[in-house]
Amino acid sequence: MAGIYIHVPFCKTRCIYCDFYTGTDKTLQTRYIEALCQEIQLRKTYIDSEPIKTIYFGGGTPSQLAKLDFEKIFNKIYQNFEVFSDAEITLEANPDDLNDEYLKNLRLLPFNRISIGIQSFDDRELRFLKRRHNAQKAINAVKKAQDLGFNNISIDLIYGLPGQTLKIWDHNLETAITLGIQHISSYHLIYEEGTVLNNLLQTNKLEQVDEEISLEMFSLLINKLEKAGFEHYEISNFAKDGLYSKHNTSYWKGEKYLGLGTAAHSYNGANRAWNIPSISKYIKDVESHVVNSEYEILDEKARYNDFILTGLRTKWGVNLDDMKKLFGDKMLDYCLQYAKKYYEQGFLQNTGNTLRLTTKGIFISDSIMSDMMYI
Repeated sequence: MAGIYIHVPFCKTRCIYCDFYTGTDKTLQTRYIEALCQEIQLRKTYIDSEPIKTIYFGGGTPSQLAKLDFEKIFNKIYQNFEVFSDAEITLEANPDDLNDEYLKNLRLLPFNRISIGIQSFDDRELRFLKRRHNAQKAINAVKKAQDLGFNNISIDLIYGLPGQTLKIWDHNLETAITLGIQHISSYHLIYEEGTVLNNLLQTNKLEQVDEEISLEMFSLLINKLEKAGFEHYEISNFAKDGLYSKHNTSYWKGEKYLGLGTAAHSYNGANRAWNIPSISKYIKDVESHVVNSEYEILDEKARYNDFILTGLRTKWGVNLDDMKKLFGDKMLDYCLQYAKKYYEQGFLQNTGNTLRLTTKGIFISDSIMSDMMYI
């Protein structure tokens, strides 16, 4: 089983924290859709013709595409792949795109999951982030989607913003909980190099939130959502009723996926591949029946490190029987050697055949995973 990721690099406006490959010039959008359809045909063998269990439209802002655009892409996917009848099919969307007409059109398409990039329910924070919506529009978008029959809705929230207080963060979480959604992805603000946000930081025009406050926000996030019935199944992800993001979970479990579009990444177990980050060059190359991708062949060391990094992020942890089967006794011993001090200190738990982060360990997960990597 495998997944398909489709990168839609077009946005109306660019958020100050975003470092994904995106642009606001939509003049090439029609040709880009045609190129995507051609790439599907050109690269259909990358995942060894495995049946598709997830399809994910990410961006950028996929909700900038029209119904006809989606129809073209879906037609080409279904022509070239076997797609499970119960496949999870997700659209990332901005709240202000989700009006009644747009949502009704989505109901006519195969989408059965929406991931809404809300980020905050505080208008001051939304203005700071250069988001196009306000808090009420975000709330309305969720309710409209629910009214039209979408019952698997995820939202994104960011914490650790400059000037954000525990009171504001608590309000954001309370608002999300009252909406009755099924999934929440929540990330600490990162000052990525090359973004407007990082430039503001480097020129002393804003201050990062205090690290102690950040930890309190993360703790509040975990406690509040778990009390509200959400399962903390991955460091930054929470789900109700077992409605995990199947697509993202496949990444963490090391399953194959095909990334389509400019700057999209792919993985087939043997190598990673990533497409050129240029809309115009991507289109020209694909129109010439060439997909301009770089590849990294994964040796045992890289595959082991991926196994640690992705496994420890999740509630399923690192299966030691699988590790032995995949990498042998030497790598298993290496793993246990570096894990020992962390489960002795209560940061990891070892249930005999599985290593998992404890709640305490989640707070220092980056250090634990870094220590356990094979250098």
